Amino acid sequence: MNPTVAYTRDGAVALLRINNPPVNALSQAVIEGLSQGVQAFANDADAKALVIACAGRTFVAGGDITAFDAPDFSALPYNAVLARIEALDRPVVAALHGTALGGGMELALAAHYRIAHSRTQLGFPEVKLGLLPGSLGTQRLPRLIGTERALSMIADGQSISAAQALDWGLIDAVSGEESEAAGLKYAQSLLDSQAAVRPTSARSLPASDASQEQQAAQQAQRKGRFYPALSAIVEAVQAASLPFAQGEAIEARLFEALRASPQSRALRHLFFAQRQAARVPGLAQDLVLRSIQQVGVLGAGTMGRGIAINFLNVGLPVLLVEQSAQALEAAVSAIRQIYQANVAKGRLTATDLEQRMGLLSGAVHESALVNCDLVIEAVFEDMALKKQVCARLGAICKPSAIIATNTSTLDVDALAVATGRPQDVVGMHFFSPAHVMKLLEVVRGAQTDPAVIATVMQLARTIGKVAVVSGVCYGFIGNRMAEVYMREAEFLIMEGAAPSDVDAAVEDLGMAMGPCRMLDLAGIDVGAKTVIEYGKAGGLPPDASYRALVQKLFAQGQFGQKTGLGYYRYEGRQALPNPAVEVLAQELAQAHGIVRRKDISRGEITERLLYPLINEGARILAEGMAYRPGDIDVVWTAGYGFPDHVGGPIFMADEVGLPQIVQRMAHYAQTRGNAYGYWTVSPLLQSLAEQGRRLSDWKAPA
Repeated sequence: MNPTVAYTRDGAVALLRINNPPVNALSQAVIEGLSQGVQAFANDADAKALVIACAGRTFVAGGDITAFDAPDFSALPYNAVLARIEALDRPVVAALHGTALGGGMELALAAHYRIAHSRTQLGFPEVKLGLLPGSLGTQRLPRLIGTERALSMIADGQSISAAQALDWGLIDAVSGEESEAAGLKYAQSLLDSQAAVRPTSARSLPASDASQEQQAAQQAQRKGRFYPALSAIVEAVQAASLPFAQGEAIEARLFEALRASPQSRALRHLFFAQRQAARVPGLAQDLVLRSIQQVGVLGAGTMGRGIAINFLNVGLPVLLVEQSAQALEAAVSAIRQIYQANVAKGRLTATDLEQRMGLLSGAVHESALVNCDLVIEAVFEDMALKKQVCARLGAICKPSAIIATNTSTLDVDALAVATGRPQDVVGMHFFSPAHVMKLLEVVRGAQTDPAVIATVMQLARTIGKVAVVSGVCYGFIGNRMAEVYMREAEFLIMEGAAPSDVDAAVEDLGMAMGPCRMLDLAGIDVGAKTVIEYGKAGGLPPDASYRALVQKLFAQGQFGQKTGLGYYRYEGRQALPNPAVEVLAQELAQAHGIVRRKDISRGEITERLLYPLINEGARILAEGMAYRPGDIDVVWTAGYGFPDHVGGPIFMADEVGLPQIVQRMAHYAQTRGNAYGYWTVSPLLQSLAEQGRRLSDWKAPA
């Protein structure tokens, strides 16, 4: 037999055991092994039933995604194996545990019966890769649970529990026993009761709720330009009402079109980039992680509260420190209100709320942090203040503690030195709102202990964050690139574009929000203080017009949504034009000799916002501030609302073409001027463009 699939017998019941660690993915070897195993069962007249199970921690958790990029990829060999399983004349049982996802779920659907361990999760996550199930999942699933539930599972891409699967009729039994043993017992019970085979493809389609299908179709239509998989899923699932062979042909056609689509290629790129980002080069496998049993957060403003919630959510006690009892009480009350809102929405129970609040304690003096294993400072973005705080933490925290700074732009090495113990210091840059946003930039200082990095990366997984390691530079990966993005947004407005024009240009590409709306939400005061601190550190160009607009808005007390005025005027959450911005833009243009224009096209806005951002990403790579091109794409899609369906700024650059970007950078250098190097092309970008290479494929020299 094939080494990844073993065929054995337990009395009258045969067993096919898949063993392809770590997640029993459907490699070519597994598919061939299944085919051989099915043939062995067909030839074994003494075997009266077949159980398909998996060794290790999970049932088949999906296909081999790397194979989707092969020009000769075909789902036909696997689909043929599933058809042979379904056509067997003796009962076939799929024994599920861990996760049964994608192609693994389709394997289970081809069996006649399904039994799952009580903790099993079942799902079709293909939509997250811009795909639909390509091995008859869109045809067999609706025949078991109806089209509306099938659409829910496939279009949402979320897994369901074994209990829910049982309630829906997706599985036939739930067991607390080890899955293989439970499967063998269940198969024997089928033999004892003389149960018949039940080909899923031969089942009649259950009655459906037309309104649910219509709702799914409308959602797919709204998102269809960016996510064509949604409308394809609706079409494929609705095809389950046709004879099986016709539905099969429709699914195959739609799957192949999606597999070759730019959206799916981009989403598959991000899938692998996110997994690569979790792997930090140079960390020894045998590093002893530091124990994190108690977390301290110094500074209980909006960011500090959000940071605390991350740890409370996973059962880690948090000590919150503020300067006054009044401020501390307000912070604790705000955290409770966030949880209460989740209870009202049904996301938490009242018991959950009290358990989490029970893990939260507070203090009004830093000395209370002495027993914490991790202390995160979240005070104002002011270098002098943060140095003072870090110096005190260096003296207070116990020797084994990790000291983390939540700075978004400041020099982590300088803060580390201020503690007197730089080996214990790391940047943990959470994004606002910190309990919602997935990204965590982990900033590795020059002297940070490798065990500290490994510990924080593991902790990031525990609290459900997507973590990316950055080196120490202004703004790290994300905000350093955002700085050039915001620079051009301001210049465009001073030249005559409205904030709504600037935002619309990138929102039309799928950006969650444009730069003006983004800064209004984050706080213009926050953005302006960042620029001011950068100036104090000597990082600003000798250009008096640089970020002049945000600084002027800050000086006038127009902080964005929090004050009702910023780039926009707010009525509730509705963003309306703020006439004061147009007046300011005209005044600043006149003061700094900027020519006002009425011919700024959407194409120009898009290029001027994104091409310098991409160029800065190339500089970051060349300087070793990011380990991989994919890390930059993960940062921008997970933390800045960059559209995942274009794969992030680096992947997008390759799709546009590096020569095109270099040429347009040169164009703007000539037409807008380049006195301060704003349009100077990164040597790395220039070199790769000349060589016809992709930026996504670039690797740092060993």
